[in-house]
Amino acid sequence: MIRIPKKGTPERARLIAEHKACIESMKGVPGCTILRCETPGDITKVSGGIHEDILLNRVLLRMRAAMPKNGKRKLVVICTEPDKSWRIGRLSGVRGVPPTFATDKLYDNEQDPQHDIFLMRLDEMEEVDGMPEQFNEGWKRRDDHWTVT
Repeated sequence: MIRIPKKGTPERARLIAEHKACIESMKGVPGCTILRCETPGDITKVSGGIHEDILLNRVLLRMRAAMPKNGKRKLVVICTEPDKSWRIGRLSGVRGVPPTFATDKLYDNEQDPQHDIFLMRLDEMEEVDGMPEQFNEGWKRRDDHWTVT
């Protein structure tokens, strides 16, 4: 079981600071990797991030694997204008239905929305997960909107 640190704790503040530092150091690098560059934007020497912070690694793995329990769907970065503008969207959960914008904020790089998604997911996720009462029978449940043929 991987715990999400509670709001207001030093552990959560440290986790957020490490994530932000990694995001800042990766600006100019395509994609999103939570590692720290020795020189910002230069990935020849990387350290920190998910390689050295076990809690950050585990929390990110849980975030990527878990469906939010509050009825909301996963958050994604949407490029609205190639190489110029990005926004945060929320997946619909239904195949073929496009995502909707989750916020009105526009970003001028693809890394900043990743950090905001991290913060939003920290707030949305339950503190604990993986207990028997949270178990479901599998990924093809009736509420997953699979087409019946």
